[in-house]
Amino acid sequence: MRTEHHPEHPWITTPVTADLLRGALDLEPTGRGLLPHRLPAWARAQYADGQLAMAESQPSGVRLAFRTRATAVELDTVPTKRVYVGAPPRPDGVYELLVDGRQVGRSSVAGGDTLTIDMATGTAEHREGPPGTVRFADLPGEAKDVEIWLPHNETTRLVALRTDAPVEPTPDPGRRVWLHHGSSISHGSDAAGPTSTWPALAASLGGVELINLGFGGGALLDPFTARAMRDTPADLVSVKIGINLVNTDLMRLRAFTPAVHGFLDTLREGHPTAPLLVVSPILCPIHEDTPGPSVPDPESFGTGRLRFKATGDPAERAGGKLTLGVIRDELAGIVAQRAAHDPNLHLIDGRDLYGEADAAELPLPDELHPDAATHRRIGERFAERAFAHGPFAAAPGA
Repeated sequence: MRTEHHPEHPWITTPVTADLLRGALDLEPTGRGLLPHRLPAWARAQYADGQLAMAESQPSGVRLAFRTRATAVELDTVPTKRVYVGAPPRPDGVYELLVDGRQVGRSSVAGGDTLTIDMATGTAEHREGPPGTVRFADLPGEAKDVEIWLPHNETTRLVALRTDAPVEPTPDPGRRVWLHHGSSISHGSDAAGPTSTWPALAASLGGVELINLGFGGGALLDPFTARAMRDTPADLVSVKIGINLVNTDLMRLRAFTPAVHGFLDTLREGHPTAPLLVVSPILCPIHEDTPGPSVPDPESFGTGRLRFKATGDPAERAGGKLTLGVIRDELAGIVAQRAAHDPNLHLIDGRDLYGEADAAELPLPDELHPDAATHRRIGERFAERAFAHGPFAAAPGA
């Protein structure tokens, strides 16, 4: 790796390259910086969906990782800020700095591009803006492992990395790699920051390296996502299935069951013996027994808090419409059937991560998405059920 040192200035500029990034499946050079993607280019090309394009380019779980003696670090980026018509301003995305695995700094970047979204009309407008800089200073001067976790919910182009001492890629930590796919809940929804989404928290508690393919609105059993996961090296694999299929009203039971089998078949082509964990939906009262689609509740427009409502008819379940209850039952049957010849396939009922008692204590603020406290609870419970005493537990002596 080459570095550029300007004698008149103490900063060393290091190009951001793949060996400094973890958690991304693709890096796209643009005229305004390097854009990390969580789906490869061939997969993105198979369906031009604006929601998925936005979600997979938001770098949930993506982080820069390097070793350095630097006491100050600067990162220039072009963030994309989302503005929702009729809603209060969203907080800026959070960058978190970890030194030797411990969080020591949080900051944000002003400026950047703006994506204005009108939920009522389904339209969006993109405007370019200037880059900004996140800076962390007063770091210890000894050699250390540094990670900068990018905002989990803010598309981020990486322009320049500057330090006051040379950097080199962090040596391979030798930890197991956990590859996870899910919906906006796995993406991070309203978590407090990139290291406190429930998958990031669970990965930290489990001592594993995370690749998070949680896509807001995009956990739809897409075959290209299954193939991307098939082709991504991993020791542990999980897929959380359900809520997006209901709230988009995408398919009926007749299509759902073969699609789940096909998704799992594809995962097994690349990970034939890895522990594979299917996670059914957490509790979501509006869709437990009522099919989708779910839509923004017009009565919440202009109130400062967007809420969603289910618009299906519970009677339509007889015709194959999906609810979360239907999906949980079907997933349990699918896993039981396949586990007879796949002993490394397992199931977690999502209500064990967030159930009725949790909903009474920590209700979903917009009827769909967990808040920061709920992300922590889900992450801790997943770590307990999957890593501490479950299918992802490390082998003795490992």
